[in-house]
Amino acid sequence: MKIVRLIAAVALLTTVAILSVSAQQPKTGATAPVAAPQSTVAVPDSKIALIYSDLFLDPKSGIARFAALANTLNREFQPRQTELNTLQQKIDQLTKEINDTQTVADPKTIAQKREQLEQMQTDFKRKAEDGQASYDRRRKEVFTPLQDDIGKALEAYAKARGITVIVDASQVPVVYAADSIDITKAFIADFNSKNPATASVTQP
Repeated sequence: MKIVRLIAAVALLTTVAILSVSAQQPKTGATAPVAAPQSTVAVPDSKIALIYSDLFLDPKSGIARFAALANTLNREFQPRQTELNTLQQKIDQLTKEINDTQTVADPKTIAQKREQLEQMQTDFKRKAEDGQASYDRRRKEVFTPLQDDIGKALEAYAKARGITVIVDASQVPVVYAADSIDITKAFIADFNSKNPATASVTQP
């Protein structure tokens, strides 16, 4: 099951320009020039952290509510998947039967079986497309509230720890980062402790 990525972040780089003034020695008998006041630049007190949102989806060490919701969603659509699997088996069996007997069987019989096969393939394609559309729609309904909860929790987590910028390293290439600024595991543990996993999903 594909799950759309949850958090998109952009790395913010702050460049601080420092103005340096070179003082010249005054000439003998000349009045020393008055030094111009030095410009000051306010430097923001920023703290950058990294997070790997892909790890939220890990069924063992990720956010527990993801695994619970995914399992419930899959159970909800299991009957449709079983129906498709059964239909696919029938298609495979009929295809093999046609291939094995087309040189010895009655041409009319083979033609009828080919027509039956085409109808089965059309039904399979339609049911598969309808099932996928229903699954995608339902998945969005199920996971959007959790995505919103994670976004709010991540913001609260950052504010409580003085973090001003969080970069999602699952989406933004990072050349180098110290392990000490990776908050993924700590955030997952904090979120799981405050948001226990539940398998309940509101039915449409």
